Amino acid sequence: MSTKESKKTSIIENSLKLFSQKGFYNTTIPDIAKAMKMSVGNMYNYFASKEELAKCAIKYSTNVLAQELREVNNLELSSKEKIFEFTRRYFSKVQKNPEIIEYFLRVYLSNREVFSQGCEGFLCVGEFVTEVMILLEEGASKKEFRDQDFFAAFGMFMGSLGGFAFLSGEKVLEKDLMQYSDLIAENIYRALKYGE
Repeated sequence: MSTKESKKTSIIENSLKLFSQKGFYNTTIPDIAKAMKMSVGNMYNYFASKEELAKCAIKYSTNVLAQELREVNNLELSSKEKIFEFTRRYFSKVQKNPEIIEYFLRVYLSNREVFSQGCEGFLCVGEFVTEVMILLEEGASKKEFRDQDFFAAFGMFMGSLGGFAFLSGEKVLEKDLMQYSDLIAENIYRALKYGE
């Protein structure tokens, strides 16, 4: 990775934290520049606008999750075991890098107008959606999962994971997030499994 690419990634990672904590509209380019110990003018050498940065941040954060799921999809496991493994990795990522999930839940989903040009539909989260599709289609082709509407299966799968990530971020869970991992994975599997 070049020095410029490395700096861009660092700016994105810092912006994820600030956007997640303060919200999109309450975070300014000067706030991000200050966190980076950079001048505001120098920030514009990397991103033309806050909106461009926001779009790069959603691509970056979902690609981190896509990479995790890609690794799970490539493992020699049953579809059920893949759900358990991905759920563990997803919740671990929520604990280690909460800003990745918080950004998606609190900025991307709440400020759709910011992402209306260039991030329509699944454009900016496509890599992750593709990996979920591979997991679901592979499970259905092996008759481990029911063959069902993708959006229904995707919504149930990600709704469960995102919902628990949100509850964890709100600090309302009675136990550590990882203690729920296998219970949530089991519920997801039951909703997807073939033959019932």
